[in-house]
Amino acid sequence: MTTLEGEILEPGHKTGDTGAGADENSVKAGFWRTFRKAAGQIPFAEDVVASYYCALDPQTPGKSKAVLIGALAYFVMPMDAIPDILAFVGFSDDIAVLSLAIATVRANLTEAHRIAARKSLKNLAADKKPD
Repeated sequence: MTTLEGEILEPGHKTGDTGAGADENSVKAGFWRTFRKAAGQIPFAEDVVASYYCALDPQTPGKSKAVLIGALAYFVMPMDAIPDILAFVGFSDDIAVLSLAIATVRANLTEAHRIAARKSLKNLAADKKPD
């Protein structure tokens, strides 16, 4: 692995708030706000939320974490290939990116991530703050 790859894939990487560390911070800051907007358009919502918990889990391998953080960062960005404000199609590109990321790292989604996802989705349905 080259030095550059190591820097990009390093879990929790922070270099002046650029790179993976900045993406992780963006995901933490914007995930639930964006998820609430998109929840009705995501047919695999539990997998998306489980992926969020997997991406933030220190036990998740670095490469898998990088894939998930990248996909989740794309999801929370308000302006991307298809702007999320467009009705019915705005989250379609996000769904495609998330689907590919989840399929790529599915082996790292643990039962603990899925339990946390179900609990958070239940809290959202009850209009409570997710954990």
